[in-house]
Amino acid sequence: MIQELYRKEYGKMVTVLCNRFGLAHMDAAEDIVSDTFLSAAESWGMSGVPSNPVAWLYAVAKNNALNYLKHNNIFEQRIRKDLLRAEQRYEMDIDLSDQNITDSQLRMIFAICHPSLPVEAQVSLALRVLCGFTIDEIAQALLTSKGNINKRLFRAKEKLRAEDVEIAFPEGMEIGARLDTVLVCLYLLFNEGYYSAGADSVLRKDLCLEAMRLAYLLIGNAQTAKPRVYALMALMCFQASRFDARIGDGGELVLYEDQDIRRWDEELTGRGGQFFVHASGRGEVSKYHIEAAIAWWHTHQAEEGEKWVNILRLYNQLLILEYSPIAALNRAYAFYRVYGKEKAIVEAEGLQLSGNLFYHSLLGELYTDVDNERARQHFAQALALAGSAAEKAVLERKLNDHS
Repeated sequence: MIQELYRKEYGKMVTVLCNRFGLAHMDAAEDIVSDTFLSAAESWGMSGVPSNPVAWLYAVAKNNALNYLKHNNIFEQRIRKDLLRAEQRYEMDIDLSDQNITDSQLRMIFAICHPSLPVEAQVSLALRVLCGFTIDEIAQALLTSKGNINKRLFRAKEKLRAEDVEIAFPEGMEIGARLDTVLVCLYLLFNEGYYSAGADSVLRKDLCLEAMRLAYLLIGNAQTAKPRVYALMALMCFQASRFDARIGDGGELVLYEDQDIRRWDEELTGRGGQFFVHASGRGEVSKYHIEAAIAWWHTHQAEEGEKWVNILRLYNQLLILEYSPIAALNRAYAFYRVYGKEKAIVEAEGLQLSGNLFYHSLLGELYTDVDNERARQHFAQALALAGSAAEKAVLERKLNDHS
């Protein structure tokens, strides 16, 4: 219960407090919210979960913030005039209403994506403060170490303090550049949930839904409702439409070719189509447009030849526009579906991604019935790299089939 609430509410509360006191006091805001969840763990463990746990958290966070206001010398110097006002005034200032949370989050994500910070620092900080990622999760999402993330976050916060960055919506041409970094954050957040590296789950819907919620905030603002934002939202809808089909009744991972299409969510697919219409025909083609088109083909029944030829064509376009190892691996799979295993093996091995779970898993599939011993070796290497129990179960079945 507390872990789920932490994921959903941590970023909201930190964002509102930062919006009230400024980015210079981000550490204090994080401490206040962390103390709130610590109090919840202690209190709820003894007296049980309250009937409205979110309201309880907000009330305690507000009281913690007010106490900090009154007793901390830094705040006293910064907002002395506020301290002279009645306590009711503080209650009004620390506004945890839904509307203020929405406004604060939209301003905060653009403040974090400030041009004074390197892009990797912007992404890390947004994932931590706005989305409530742990240091471990950020390190996994960005393929680096916990130590690097801690250093990155510390330097980013110091830079924001030194630049005296305000939490405000960017103006004019500045919106476009900072919007791109915002979209990277949301893309990573969704993927962390959809391809969870956690030991207990291969799919974390809460992270995916949080990414979709934040993207919807951007769509709801006229200044940020750009074609690439609609395209990212369409991509998320198409991917999310297959949530239920990806996981079996026992929690096992179900591969795409084995999914029950009756469990695909047609309503979400339809919503994705609507977002994609808004994304198209306005002279902009981003990687999100192409990935959304690929995801659309995965959510529709079509002749196998037609489907995979189109998917391969789209992956070719994607790699020209923006290369990534995962996209290259996915292209190799589409190449196999069009040209067969032997030609696809050459394509896949040319990527030289030894040490990558999906690389070895793909080669295991491609070598099956071509060289079953090589297939077994690759499945064994993939199993050694697997993080979740669901992934391990699939690979163990593959290995058993080759024993």
